[in-house]
Amino acid sequence: GAKFVELPYVVKGMDVSFSGILTYVEQEARKKLTKGLVTKADLCFSLQETLFAMLVEITERAMAHCGQNQVLIVGGVGCNKRLQKMMAEMVKQRGGSLCAMDHRYCIDNGAMIAQAGIFALQHGEIT
Repeated sequence: GAKFVELPYVVKGMDVSFSGILTYVEQEARKKLTKGLVTKADLCFSLQETLFAMLVEITERAMAHCGQNQVLIVGGVGCNKRLQKMMAEMVKQRGGSLCAMDHRYCIDNGAMIAQAGIFALQHGEIT
């Protein structure tokens, strides 16, 4: 899609709400599709840009709150090149670094769970 459709953008602190977006897409966007004002590709593009902007915003806020300058992107959505690019731009502006894993490490949460276990063990946590 090439046409950006403004969607609800709800970020409060480090919390996001996607419910308004879903309602909008189900109701208002459907009307625009029917009238030929937008395409499905436009809606997909807009949804991706809006959701990723929200994720980048709360990540930046978390970095500032925790005094960090590094971001690690993992999980299924971590494979998305657009999210990686948006996050890299934000991190670069903050003078930080981004580690965006490739698809071999982003296909499920197993890698994240294992890494969390390693960190816990390194910090003396035993369950």
